[in-house]
Amino acid sequence: MLTLKAAGLLDVDSGEIIRPGVIRVEGDRIVGIGDAAASDDEVLDLGDLILLPGLMDMEVNLLMGGRGENPGLSQVQDDPPTRVLRAVGNARRTLRAGFTTVRNLGLFVKTGGYLLDVALGKAIDAGWIEGPRVVPAGHAITPTGGHLDPTMFAAFMPGVLELTVEEGIANGVDEIRKAVRYQIKHGAQLIKVCCSGGVMSLTGEAGAQHYSDEELRVIVDEAHRRGLRVAAHTHGAEAVKHAVACGIDCIEHGFLMDDEAIAMLVEHDRFLVTTRRLAEAMDVSKAPPVLQAKAAEMFPKARTSIKAAYEAGVKIAVGTDAPAIPHGRNADELVTLVDWGMPPAAVLKAATVTAAELINAADRGRLAEGLLADIIGVPGDPLSDITVTRNVQFVMKGGQVYVNKN
Repeated sequence: MLTLKAAGLLDVDSGEIIRPGVIRVEGDRIVGIGDAAASDDEVLDLGDLILLPGLMDMEVNLLMGGRGENPGLSQVQDDPPTRVLRAVGNARRTLRAGFTTVRNLGLFVKTGGYLLDVALGKAIDAGWIEGPRVVPAGHAITPTGGHLDPTMFAAFMPGVLELTVEEGIANGVDEIRKAVRYQIKHGAQLIKVCCSGGVMSLTGEAGAQHYSDEELRVIVDEAHRRGLRVAAHTHGAEAVKHAVACGIDCIEHGFLMDDEAIAMLVEHDRFLVTTRRLAEAMDVSKAPPVLQAKAAEMFPKARTSIKAAYEAGVKIAVGTDAPAIPHGRNADELVTLVDWGMPPAAVLKAATVTAAELINAADRGRLAEGLLADIIGVPGDPLSDITVTRNVQFVMKGGQVYVNKN
């Protein structure tokens, strides 16, 4: 038995720091909160740290970004083994930043159909490499020429980087059913779909709806019958409304939402994943002028829409869209959300309890008896200074210590 002793611990539900912070761990589980250590316990004194549940990032792509990548060429230069090897470093940085669970939301590269994020998650679970628990989506489902169908080469190199149905490019109900079924067959634990355009793709207006309602309903039908949720890259207000009406479970981004779209999220009890830090910190200076113009229009609206969503009572979960911001800098999202009007307690809940609800994981998200021993320590009270989450000093995942700087 291991007893962690610290200055305090966060009760996410009450939004309070309990002092002192004492947690007993056996195997991969928490077996006691506030209990005195037994005489034969191993005691780990963490001094002035405040203990939190392991944080969660509900939108990353560990297979992209990081060291050694040329963003302009990697999609055609990097083979699947290169991508997986790069992901090893990204996964390690993410875990050591205090994020013990992530959703990997959709490959959109040539892989021969292989679901690389599924393989990455298996390697982490087996203990071969360090990383967070990975909830994989496999290949994102998108129409030909839609967001996440790589279009950057099409104008001058037709035929380069053409993806298959198995790799997520699907048109019409029959292809869509096949694409969704393929992801599920090979280990996807949720389905990612592109409902609208995006900022960093040559797909026209970022808010325009890409799939018809009929096609969206097919995606939802296939996923829900197999017990999987659907996450939708969606920016435009009308696209959000159609996605919610068609049964989509979770909206990613939602920068251009209006009051009606927000009200629909509340009414239908759907989730919103934040990704706001990229609107403040993403460098688009080297992007084509058309993409810079889209960013200039959309990024300011990201600030007002997230504040309106929080105030309306939308279920908000933290996501970064890393590598849109660097892997390992995931806590910057928490800081931005506080800067933009969400209370620290609400942001921490979005990164723990609500994120766990989104992935149907009842075994994490709180420091409570019987839950997974996913525990991190920060050098100060995050309720008064959320920036301490950028300086994680202690990381335990499943009872195993990965970082202890104390």
